[in-house]
Amino acid sequence: MPSDHDVASCPGCHARIRWAITVNGKRQALNADPDPSGNLAACIDHTGTLKVRVLTAERPTLEHAEWKAMPHAATCARPRPRAPRSSRPGRRAAVRPGAWRWTR
Repeated sequence: MPSDHDVASCPGCHARIRWAITVNGKRQALNADPDPSGNLAACIDHTGTLKVRVLTAERPTLEHAEWKAMPHAATCARPRPRAPRSSRPGRRAAVRPGAWRWTR
């Protein structure tokens, strides 16, 4: 269980979050408190860095000093803007003009 010294606040919903480093070296926001329904395994390594990995079919259980965590993006209350959808998926919405030719 981590201490509260590395807890931050989400700029969108002001919830308590922690920043972790994924297996690929990216930053990911986690909910600050452990969650038994979470799909991430989090632990603090020997350098004091919070590391996180996804619980997969190959490694479905917690190992050593890991605890279950929930990604904050899954529970953030901030509304996300949605991109407008085209009436025809996979097609461009605008019509591209053809080659210009003289007509008589």
